[in-house]
Amino acid sequence: MPEASETKMKTDESKIPLVHRVEYLKQVCRDRKVLHLGCTNWPYTEGALADDCLLHLTLQKVTGELWGLDADQEGIEVLTKRGVKNIVRGDLEHLEDLELDEKFDVIIAGEMIEHLSNPGLFLRGIKRFMRPDTKLVITTINAYGGFRMFYYALRGRGGRIEPVHPDHVSYYSYSTIRHLLSRENLAVGRFLFYDLGPEHRPHNRFYLNWVNDLCMLFAPQLADGIIIEASLA
Repeated sequence: MPEASETKMKTDESKIPLVHRVEYLKQVCRDRKVLHLGCTNWPYTEGALADDCLLHLTLQKVTGELWGLDADQEGIEVLTKRGVKNIVRGDLEHLEDLELDEKFDVIIAGEMIEHLSNPGLFLRGIKRFMRPDTKLVITTINAYGGFRMFYYALRGRGGRIEPVHPDHVSYYSYSTIRHLLSRENLAVGRFLFYDLGPEHRPHNRFYLNWVNDLCMLFAPQLADGIIIEASLA
């Protein structure tokens, strides 16, 4: 007898779209008041600026009003020197201490929840910046990403070598991210998969891109990452 979450996944699988992460974020943030969490992408800020792929600057071009929040002072200083405004330093797991009294239309938690030791504390704290109509958008690596599993099977050396960011402490999937949000009384809206984007393709080995594209033809649930939209319950 399958678990309820397995049954729902089978029922909804054909309805879950595959999107380009950056293009989706530009669309959902267009002309809105946005809070971008982890906005500096430190320690890769300068590299992303050189490659013209820093998400915060991309969002700055389409939002009505953009705020950034990050814990890394070095990254904040780099962006401030570039003329970026409205960046606040703060700990995502202690948002109650933040001296920011604003509400937002959209809050982007992009590729950061997998870095947190206590994601529940983050989700509880972020509610202070949300209205009933605020959309919280979480993007993160897919626990079942096809090309990563292929690489791990091929080069994992018995499990000791992983294709993982050195600061990641967790992976999320369709079921686990929904369950985490429900524990914190956040209502789950749309769920999407995002494909391997141009910001990563040039840096991958060619055969990993090929494996990814093959997976997308037959099993989009093996996509690079997941996106989930949530609101106050």
